[in-house]
Amino acid sequence: MKTIFSKIIDREIPADIVAENDQVIVFRDINPKTPIHVLIVPKKEIKDIQSFAPEDFVYAQAIFAMAQQLSQTIPGAEEFRLQINSGYRAGQRVFHVHAHFLAGAELAA
Repeated sequence: MKTIFSKIIDREIPADIVAENDQVIVFRDINPKTPIHVLIVPKKEIKDIQSFAPEDFVYAQAIFAMAQQLSQTIPGAEEFRLQINSGYRAGQRVFHVHAHFLAGAELAA
């Protein structure tokens, strides 16, 4: 069964898409925690960090590259937090690995 993120990638459900390339898609979080809160999602459905196969680490690189690009192109996002929850007890609720890009406010340590 497809995750909600796979349905967004396949354009089966709408999302406010901010950026996209061959490996990742970026869209606004529907429950933002900061003024700038987007999700960076690999286009390959990988359940969590523990499920990465060696050939999947290209997506980790793509997430970091996209975070860098966002910090250079979104006003106010020069400083940011990149957060990945892996597993239910760690706060993951959609089991398709993704990074939260949070910026636009001072974040507590």
